[in-house]
Amino acid sequence: MRLYLINPYNPLVSLANVKESRWNHFRVWKPLGLLVLAGLTPPEWDVTVIDENLDRRDYESLPKPDLVGITAFTSQAGRAYELAEEFRRRGVPVVMGGIHATACTDEALEHVDAVVTGEAESIWAKVLNDVQRGRLQKTYTGEHLDLAEVPVARHDLLPKGYAFGAIQTTRGCPLNCSFCSVSSFNGTRYRHRPIANVIEEFRAIREKWILVVDDNLIGTTTAHMERAKELFRAMIQAGLRKKWICQVTINMADDDVLLSLAARAGCVGAFIGFESPTPEGLHEVGKKFNLRNSRNFRESVKRIQRHNILVVGSFIIGLDSDKPGIGLQIAATAKQYSLDIVNALFLTPLPGTRLWDQMERQDRIAANNFPADWRYYTLNYPTARYKHLSWTQLLEEMNGCDGEFYSWRNIGRRMVETIFRRRHPLVAMIGNMSYRNNSRMSIENYDQIPVLHNRAESSCPTEFSKTPIRFSPRPEQSGVV
Repeated sequence: MRLYLINPYNPLVSLANVKESRWNHFRVWKPLGLLVLAGLTPPEWDVTVIDENLDRRDYESLPKPDLVGITAFTSQAGRAYELAEEFRRRGVPVVMGGIHATACTDEALEHVDAVVTGEAESIWAKVLNDVQRGRLQKTYTGEHLDLAEVPVARHDLLPKGYAFGAIQTTRGCPLNCSFCSVSSFNGTRYRHRPIANVIEEFRAIREKWILVVDDNLIGTTTAHMERAKELFRAMIQAGLRKKWICQVTINMADDDVLLSLAARAGCVGAFIGFESPTPEGLHEVGKKFNLRNSRNFRESVKRIQRHNILVVGSFIIGLDSDKPGIGLQIAATAKQYSLDIVNALFLTPLPGTRLWDQMERQDRIAANNFPADWRYYTLNYPTARYKHLSWTQLLEEMNGCDGEFYSWRNIGRRMVETIFRRRHPLVAMIGNMSYRNNSRMSIENYDQIPVLHNRAESSCPTEFSKTPIRFSPRPEQSGVV
């Protein structure tokens, strides 16, 4: 039996266009979920994993498979449906899973033979058995399984060419932010894999640099953080000699023992969701965790950096509390916090989130020609109608934020500090240049989608200013440094 597991691409996501820019090479992640499913697939199946971010195949020239499995984030859904229709024309059954298929099951079933909702590992054996017996069902419901049952992912099934390997050690997030689909998909209960299994998989990854894809590696409670310490001690003892980047909450700064162990275990960077520079914004998205104990964010960031760990801060532009000037305010806040890298994203209503439900009720979803418009749901495009900012103003705010933070002057200042502090200056340079390049490519793409712009502003509130797409030059483009 032959099985193809496919991760579709989105042509609008510039970070996936590896051949167009050397910097994008550092921002393409492995389709880890498919590798885990491959590890659960019985040996009588010949498994091929295809990541279209790196490998655009001529499927007609490949041997005909007995089954195709496709995973997709919302922004990949359109391409996923194209692939499904291509294989179904050849008489090949197609199964789709992932966050989008879980949130939009009825839509997905219009294009594929079967949908797996939730965590597919718990039901994958039944799916394969049903295919072999010719009894494929329309839907399968995955459960939140014990992570001790998750096998080591089949990293050997992907070719070389990735800058980063990928691994997951925990699932679930108790924060339940309004814009995030993690809680609805993986649940709010914090689950973790056995440490021995994690160490085994670290050893199986060929890349020396690894992205730990956990939504929050260290968790939010004392017990969670103690588990993280145990993992870091095991990694140190195993002598893995890997460098890795993780996603955490700001409470990582509260435990010097945790920070010391993380650094010794190979941590070089921490991605932290700050979300908004204002208390009003944090309340709006439900990120009250960041408001606890009147936290001094600059001091928290500095405590992490003292252990030679770079801090990447994520912010959202387009909240109902955001007013004109929010872009430069975020850039100034990032500088005040002394962040090494900033990832600014547009507020995007993703299916399965409370934000989607709210904006759908209010008729504020502008990119609503589905499935074609799903390609815009990358977090890099405005897809809704925003309260105080028109579509054009929102782009100007993003342009102002990135243009200020990633001006040559500010990049140079940060590089000097990382060199002086010996805080992984090469990693910091790659990160800064990658984000700078990607923001410039996004601006070029904005000019190519006037239809979405016109639709967003055709029925906007009266306070919106309906102006044509026009961008002010970045500081470095105008010669001002």
